[in-house]
Amino acid sequence: MLTLLFKAHSGLRYLVLLMGLVALAYFVYGFATRQPVDKKVRIFGSSFAGLLDTQILLGLVLVGAGWPFRPMLWGHLTLMILAAVLAHVLLVINRKRPQPGFLLPLIAVGGALLLIVGGILAIGRGVMSSTSLGG
Repeated sequence: MLTLLFKAHSGLRYLVLLMGLVALAYFVYGFATRQPVDKKVRIFGSSFAGLLDTQILLGLVLVGAGWPFRPMLWGHLTLMILAAVLAHVLLVINRKRPQPGFLLPLIAVGGALLLIVGGILAIGRGVMSSTSLGG
């Protein structure tokens, strides 16, 4: 069962990264061309944050269920949680602004993606690598 959870956690990273890149591209385009903000900003931001939350939940379930915990996982966990906090905080601030824009979502997703890449590298894995850590 733990191996299945690990494979789900490991595989979901590709969806998180893909959604992050799609959202980032949309936000960069909207910001650069000064497009009016539409509901896609909220959809892309929320989709990215939701996938990231699911990824973190799977990781925490793995740790709680007894997946071998190695010291390098502290850096991984810390960076992933910081990525989620950054994304959520900036996306919520943008949503509550009288005139939401593209800049805060761009910083939220771009910054979160950088933290995610750091978190993946912290456990000695490549971003697109299919090698497994333990188990």
